[in-house]
Amino acid sequence: MSLDTQPGAEQLAVDLLARTDHGRVATTLRALPFLAFASHIVQDGRLLLRMPRSYGYHHACVGSVVAYGADNLGSAGPGEGLWSVQVVGACEPHEPTADQVERFGPAPATVDGESYEPVYLRIEPQLGTVHSTDGGLERRFGHTS
Repeated sequence: MSLDTQPGAEQLAVDLLARTDHGRVATTLRALPFLAFASHIVQDGRLLLRMPRSYGYHHACVGSVVAYGADNLGSAGPGEGLWSVQVVGACEPHEPTADQVERFGPAPATVDGESYEPVYLRIEPQLGTVHSTDGGLERRFGHTS
């Protein structure tokens, strides 16, 4: 299944992201493509990201159009199809509510040996892409194209 531009692809991508905790944000850094890991939650159809402040990668994301993706490539069980999703949208800083911080779960104590200080971002999805193999979406989530 490929839902690059089919109606509902954006919503399906967001729905699938709501079933995962971590992904990768793609942006440009010094005019070169760049990927950074982040944890995320879905709130009112938007993605809220939590990233380590220490690297400053959030500066490359804020005010830009970014892509954010996740998949089940490392967690698919036997006989379960693979899926991969991405959303593209404008990225802005976000001040999370106490409830949102709680939904993220505990933050790591350190990242690469440095104390973890979170920074929060918000992505307003404008485009969604969904790919799956072997009927993975149909069996696992009851989705049909």
